Amino acid sequence: MIELQNVSRTFTVGDQQVAALRDINLRLDAGEYISIMGPSGSGKSTMLNLLGLLDRPSEGTYLLDGGNVTDLSDEQQAHVRSEKIGFVFQSFHLVPRLTAAQNVELPMILAGVPAEERRQRVEVLMQNYGLAARADHRPDQLSGGQRQRVAIARATVMRPTVLLADEPTGNLDRNTGWEVLKLLEGLLEQGITLVVVTHDAEIGARAHRQIHMLDGKIRSDDRPAA
Repeated sequence: MIELQNVSRTFTVGDQQVAALRDINLRLDAGEYISIMGPSGSGKSTMLNLLGLLDRPSEGTYLLDGGNVTDLSDEQQAHVRSEKIGFVFQSFHLVPRLTAAQNVELPMILAGVPAEERRQRVEVLMQNYGLAARADHRPDQLSGGQRQRVAIARATVMRPTVLLADEPTGNLDRNTGWEVLKLLEGLLEQGITLVVVTHDAEIGARAHRQIHMLDGKIRSDDRPAA
């Protein structure tokens, strides 16, 4: 489903070249649950940005569902993101002036989904995620857990095949964080591929496949026995 072939990413900082990723080869199959772990600066967030088509490799090839997306135009990559990839961020990234329901609806508006279908999808997700009573509330009127559930609803409303979560519990207390994580894990039953970047070893250990990064390289790629 996802394949990175000899992928490197180098940034220019002042007069220096900084290698964030170094010759990465990786294959992720449909329906996998993967955690990406490592210290700050290890390359895990850069990896997530490349997987989500928010950044491009300096070298190498990115294949998604068998198609080469490396050299697509910005517009073509945006279209692929809209159809196939959802994002959940540590800081929620909700639009402050929109209600919870409007935040969830926004990706469908941008994709041109008809109004009645948008209404139905939003209604189902708000109900499924326990947000029906908060549909008309703005983000600043919601708890952290509620905001993250809105963010997950927004990330999944376009029915992506891949969900990328960058420290999704980082701004939440422990109990709320576990609730959010279990909500994400429940999406695996729908066949979604879930990739979670985390500093938390306990959270990372829940994944069926655990990738550890250091200095821009994959140091280990483990599939612990169930």
